[in-house]
Amino acid sequence: MRKGPLAIAGAAAVAEWGTLFGTVREQVLRKRFAAVPLATTATCLILLFSIVQHLPGGERLVTHIGVVKAALPLDVSLMRTPLSLYVPALDLPVWGALAQVFVVFGLAEIVLGRRLTLVVAYACTLAGTLFARVGVAIGPDHMFGFPKWVAYVRDTGPSAAVVALAICIAFRCRAWFTGGLVVVLMVGEAVVLPNLAGLEHVVAVITALLIAASVEVFGDLWPRVLAGVVAATSVAAAASKEVAAEARRRTSAGAAIP
Repeated sequence: MRKGPLAIAGAAAVAEWGTLFGTVREQVLRKRFAAVPLATTATCLILLFSIVQHLPGGERLVTHIGVVKAALPLDVSLMRTPLSLYVPALDLPVWGALAQVFVVFGLAEIVLGRRLTLVVAYACTLAGTLFARVGVAIGPDHMFGFPKWVAYVRDTGPSAAVVALAICIAFRCRAWFTGGLVVVLMVGEAVVLPNLAGLEHVVAVITALLIAASVEVFGDLWPRVLAGVVAATSVAAAASKEVAAEARRRTSAGAAIP
Protein backbone atom coordinates (compact mmCIF):
# COMPACT_ATOMS: atom_id res chain seq x y z
CA MET A 1 0.00 0.00 0.00
CA ARG A 2 1.48 3.36 -1.05
CA LYS A 3 1.82 6.05 1.58
CA GLY A 4 0.39 9.50 0.99
CA PRO A 5 2.39 12.72 1.20
CA LEU A 6 1.23 13.42 4.76
CA ALA A 7 2.28 9.96 5.95
CA ILE A 8 5.69 10.36 4.31
CA ALA A 9 6.13 13.81 5.84
CA GLY A 10 5.09 12.49 9.25
CA ALA A 11 7.56 9.62 9.07
CA ALA A 12 10.33 12.03 8.03
CA ALA A 13 9.48 14.36 10.93
CA VAL A 14 9.57 11.49 13.42
CA ALA A 15 12.90 10.29 12.05
CA GLU A 16 14.34 13.82 12.22
CA TRP A 17 12.93 15.10 15.51
CA GLY A 18 11.54 12.04 17.29
CA THR A 19 14.51 11.63 19.63
CA LEU A 20 14.60 15.33 20.46
CA PHE A 21 10.85 15.54 21.05
CA GLY A 22 10.78 12.46 23.28
CA THR A 23 13.70 13.66 25.43
CA VAL A 24 12.36 17.18 25.85
CA ARG A 25 8.76 16.10 26.45
CA GLU A 26 9.76 13.73 29.26
CA GLN A 27 11.82 16.38 31.08
CA VAL A 28 9.29 19.19 30.65
CA LEU A 29 6.34 17.08 31.81
CA ARG A 30 8.29 15.89 34.84
CA LYS A 31 10.00 19.14 35.91
CA ARG A 32 8.30 21.93 33.92
CA PHE A 33 10.32 25.17 34.20
CA ALA A 34 12.67 23.51 36.68
CA ALA A 35 14.02 21.54 33.70
CA VAL A 36 15.48 24.68 32.11
CA PRO A 37 16.84 27.02 34.82
CA LEU A 38 19.78 28.05 32.63
CA ALA A 39 17.53 29.02 29.72
CA THR A 40 15.20 30.90 32.05
CA THR A 41 18.10 32.80 33.64
CA ALA A 42 19.62 33.66 30.24
CA THR A 43 16.26 34.93 28.97
CA CYS A 44 15.77 37.08 32.07
CA LEU A 45 19.28 38.52 31.71
CA ILE A 46 18.59 39.55 28.10
CA LEU A 47 15.32 41.17 29.15
CA LEU A 48 17.07 42.95 32.03
CA PHE A 49 19.87 44.30 29.83
CA SER A 50 17.33 45.39 27.22
CA ILE A 51 15.39 47.39 29.80
CA VAL A 52 18.46 48.88 31.49
CA GLN A 53 20.15 50.04 28.28
CA HIS A 54 17.07 52.07 27.35
CA LEU A 55 16.97 53.87 30.70
CA PRO A 56 18.75 57.21 31.25
CA GLY A 57 22.40 56.38 31.79
CA GLY A 58 21.67 52.70 31.30
CA GLU A 59 23.42 52.36 27.96
CA ARG A 60 26.64 53.66 29.52
CA LEU A 61 26.40 51.08 32.32
CA VAL A 62 25.68 48.19 29.92
CA THR A 63 28.54 49.33 27.68
CA HIS A 64 31.03 49.22 30.55
CA ILE A 65 30.09 45.71 31.71
CA GLY A 66 28.95 43.85 28.61
CA VAL A 67 29.71 45.54 25.30
CA VAL A 68 32.63 44.11 23.29
CA LYS A 69 34.42 45.82 20.40
CA ALA A 70 37.53 44.75 18.54
CA ALA A 71 39.14 48.09 19.40
CA LEU A 72 39.11 47.26 23.13
CA PRO A 73 42.17 45.76 24.86
CA LEU A 74 42.07 41.97 24.77
CA ASP A 75 41.80 41.55 28.54
CA VAL A 76 38.80 43.89 28.65
CA SER A 77 37.11 41.97 25.83
CA LEU A 78 37.71 38.66 27.61
CA MET A 79 36.22 40.03 30.83
CA ARG A 80 33.12 41.35 29.05
CA THR A 81 32.51 38.46 26.65
CA PRO A 82 30.46 36.27 29.05
CA LEU A 83 27.97 39.10 29.67
CA SER A 84 28.08 40.33 26.05
CA LEU A 85 26.21 37.16 25.15
CA TYR A 86 23.15 38.55 26.96
CA VAL A 87 23.30 42.13 25.68
CA PRO A 88 20.81 42.40 22.78
CA ALA A 89 21.43 44.54 19.74
CA LEU A 90 19.94 48.03 19.95
CA ASP A 91 18.51 47.95 16.42
CA LEU A 92 16.75 44.56 16.61
CA PRO A 93 13.50 43.60 18.41
CA VAL A 94 14.34 42.09 21.77
CA TRP A 95 11.48 39.58 21.62
CA GLY A 96 13.33 37.74 18.85
CA ALA A 97 16.39 37.28 21.04
CA LEU A 98 14.23 36.27 24.01
CA ALA A 99 12.39 33.60 22.03
CA GLN A 100 15.56 32.22 20.43
CA VAL A 101 17.45 31.99 23.70
CA PHE A 102 14.63 30.43 25.71
CA VAL A 103 13.86 27.77 23.09
CA VAL A 104 17.38 26.90 21.94
CA PHE A 105 19.07 27.21 25.35
CA GLY A 106 16.23 25.19 26.85
CA LEU A 107 16.58 22.40 24.29
CA ALA A 108 20.36 22.42 24.72
CA GLU A 109 20.11 22.33 28.51
CA ILE A 110 17.97 19.20 28.33
CA VAL A 111 19.77 17.44 25.48
CA LEU A 112 23.40 18.47 26.08
CA GLY A 113 23.41 19.25 29.79
CA ARG A 114 24.08 22.59 31.48
CA ARG A 115 27.88 22.41 31.50
CA LEU A 116 28.23 21.60 27.80
CA THR A 117 25.59 24.20 26.94
CA LEU A 118 27.60 26.89 28.72
CA VAL A 119 30.88 25.72 27.17
CA VAL A 120 29.45 25.74 23.63
CA ALA A 121 27.73 29.11 24.07
CA TYR A 122 30.80 30.81 25.54
CA ALA A 123 33.42 29.14 23.33
CA CYS A 124 31.58 29.96 20.11
CA THR A 125 30.85 33.54 21.19
CA LEU A 126 34.51 33.96 22.13
CA ALA A 127 35.63 32.46 18.81
CA GLY A 128 33.55 35.05 16.96
CA THR A 129 34.92 37.87 19.11
CA LEU A 130 38.53 36.81 18.48
CA PHE A 131 37.81 36.39 14.76
CA ALA A 132 36.65 40.01 14.60
CA ARG A 133 39.95 41.16 16.12
CA VAL A 134 41.96 39.06 13.65
CA GLY A 135 39.87 40.32 10.72
CA VAL A 136 40.52 43.95 11.67
CA ALA A 137 44.22 43.23 12.19
CA ILE A 138 44.77 41.66 8.74
CA GLY A 139 42.77 44.39 6.99
CA PRO A 140 40.31 44.50 4.08
CA ASP A 141 42.87 43.32 1.50
CA HIS A 142 42.44 39.73 2.75
CA MET A 143 39.41 37.53 2.11
CA PHE A 144 38.35 37.47 5.77
CA GLY A 145 39.66 40.90 6.69
CA PHE A 146 37.69 43.95 7.79
CA PRO A 147 38.25 47.69 7.44
CA LYS A 148 39.46 49.52 10.53
CA TRP A 149 36.08 51.03 11.35
CA VAL A 150 34.71 47.54 12.14
CA ALA A 151 36.87 47.62 15.27
CA TYR A 152 34.38 50.12 16.74
CA VAL A 153 31.25 48.12 15.88
CA ARG A 154 29.32 46.87 18.92
CA ASP A 155 29.75 43.08 18.93
CA THR A 156 27.14 41.69 21.32
CA GLY A 157 24.13 39.38 21.35
CA PRO A 158 23.26 35.69 21.68
CA SER A 159 22.96 34.87 17.97
CA ALA A 160 26.33 33.10 17.63
CA ALA A 161 25.62 31.01 20.73
CA VAL A 162 22.12 30.15 19.46
CA VAL A 163 23.47 29.01 16.08
CA ALA A 164 26.21 26.94 17.72
CA LEU A 165 23.83 25.27 20.17
CA ALA A 166 21.40 24.44 17.37
CA ILE A 167 24.23 22.65 15.54
CA CYS A 168 25.23 20.68 18.65
CA ILE A 169 21.62 19.70 19.40
CA ALA A 170 21.15 18.46 15.84
CA PHE A 171 24.42 16.54 16.04
CA ARG A 172 23.49 14.89 19.35
CA CYS A 173 19.97 13.95 18.19
CA ARG A 174 21.15 12.88 14.71
CA ALA A 175 18.85 15.48 13.11
CA TRP A 176 21.12 15.73 10.10
CA PHE A 177 18.75 17.62 7.83
CA THR A 178 18.13 20.29 10.48
CA GLY A 179 21.82 20.65 11.23
CA GLY A 180 22.68 20.82 7.54
CA LEU A 181 19.97 23.43 6.98
CA VAL A 182 21.39 25.64 9.75
CA VAL A 183 24.88 25.37 8.22
CA VAL A 184 23.60 26.22 4.73
CA LEU A 185 21.60 29.19 6.02
CA MET A 186 24.55 30.61 7.94
CA VAL A 187 26.95 30.20 5.01
CA GLY A 188 24.34 31.72 2.69
CA GLU A 189 23.93 34.67 5.07
CA ALA A 190 27.68 35.27 5.04
CA VAL A 191 27.78 35.14 1.23
CA VAL A 192 24.76 37.39 0.65
CA LEU A 193 25.53 39.78 3.53
CA PRO A 194 29.31 39.62 4.10
CA ASN A 195 29.28 41.61 7.34
CA LEU A 196 30.76 40.98 10.77
CA ALA A 197 27.71 39.18 12.17
CA GLY A 198 27.40 36.85 9.18
CA LEU A 199 31.04 35.78 9.28
CA GLU A 200 30.93 35.37 13.08
CA HIS A 201 28.00 33.00 12.62
CA VAL A 202 30.09 30.89 10.24
CA VAL A 203 32.92 30.85 12.80
CA ALA A 204 30.39 29.76 15.45
CA VAL A 205 29.21 26.94 13.16
CA ILE A 206 32.76 25.69 12.61
CA THR A 207 33.55 25.86 16.32
CA ALA A 208 30.33 24.06 17.22
CA LEU A 209 31.02 21.28 14.71
CA LEU A 210 34.50 20.79 16.17
CA ILE A 211 33.12 20.62 19.72
CA ALA A 212 30.28 18.26 18.74
CA ALA A 213 32.66 15.94 16.88
CA SER A 214 35.16 15.93 19.77
CA VAL A 215 32.40 15.06 22.25
CA GLU A 216 31.41 12.12 20.05
CA VAL A 217 35.02 10.87 19.93
CA PHE A 218 36.32 11.75 23.40
CA GLY A 219 33.15 11.92 25.46
CA ASP A 220 33.09 14.85 27.86
CA LEU A 221 36.90 15.15 28.03
CA TRP A 222 37.12 18.17 25.74
CA PRO A 223 34.22 20.04 27.33
CA ARG A 224 36.12 19.72 30.62
CA VAL A 225 39.30 20.97 28.97
CA LEU A 226 37.43 23.87 27.35
CA ALA A 227 35.79 24.73 30.66
CA GLY A 228 39.25 24.79 32.25
CA VAL A 229 40.59 27.01 29.49
CA VAL A 230 37.63 29.38 29.87
CA ALA A 231 38.19 29.56 33.64
CA ALA A 232 41.94 30.08 33.22
CA THR A 233 41.33 32.83 30.65
CA SER A 234 38.97 34.65 32.99
CA VAL A 235 41.41 34.38 35.89
CA ALA A 236 44.32 35.58 33.73
CA ALA A 237 42.31 38.53 32.45
CA ALA A 238 41.30 39.48 36.01
CA ALA A 239 44.91 39.16 37.20
CA SER A 240 46.14 41.29 34.31
CA LYS A 241 43.60 43.96 35.12
CA GLU A 242 44.60 43.91 38.80
CA VAL A 243 48.31 44.21 37.95
CA ALA A 244 47.60 47.17 35.66
CA ALA A 245 45.53 48.85 38.37
CA GLU A 246 48.28 48.30 40.96
CA ALA A 247 50.87 49.77 38.57
CA ARG A 248 48.69 52.85 38.07
CA ARG A 249 48.29 53.26 41.84
CA ARG A 250 52.05 53.04 42.37
CA THR A 251 52.68 55.54 39.59
CA SER A 252 50.16 57.94 41.10
CA ALA A 253 51.67 57.50 44.56
CA GLY A 254 55.16 58.15 43.20
CA ALA A 255 54.04 61.26 41.37
CA ALA A 256 52.42 62.58 44.57
CA ILE A 257 55.69 62.37 46.55
CA PRO A 258 57.54 65.75 46.28
